[in-house]
Amino acid sequence: MRPNVHILFGIFFAFLIYFIFPQISLIGLLIVFFSSVLIDVDHYFYYFIRTKNLNLTKCYGWYDAHLRKILSLPMSGRKKVYTGFYIFHGIEPLIVLFFLGISVSQFFMFTLTGFLLHWIIDTPHEYYIKRTLHKISLIYSYTQWKKLEK
Repeated sequence: MRPNVHILFGIFFAFLIYFIFPQISLIGLLIVFFSSVLIDVDHYFYYFIRTKNLNLTKCYGWYDAHLRKILSLPMSGRKKVYTGFYIFHGIEPLIVLFFLGISVSQFFMFTLTGFLLHWIIDTPHEYYIKRTLHKISLIYSYTQWKKLEK
């Protein structure tokens, strides 16, 4: 999903949290917002590993071209295309953040909230595009990557 969609949802969700839980600090709301958007830094990491290029604009273009390629395929072909391994997208990072949040710092709970928002937005989009949910688990994603076209 495009970054501008995550930015809009992040802003909306931060305001919603503020109205439901006005006792949350501005710092907490900012952490929720930024973590809901910056979780996608793992896409940039994957781009760099694949291309050895640090140009953010080219990264965006690379993913845009990849999405267009996937959308041009029939659904059966889309499922065979490997879309990358993203270290922050999966249930495992959410579990780690939860346990850090209850044992170390509230900061991790705010980060968890932002990551969870991002994940909730990404999942229907991913299912619509490919009819798969490979980002649901890092373990699942890792075991599936060898079976797919790169």
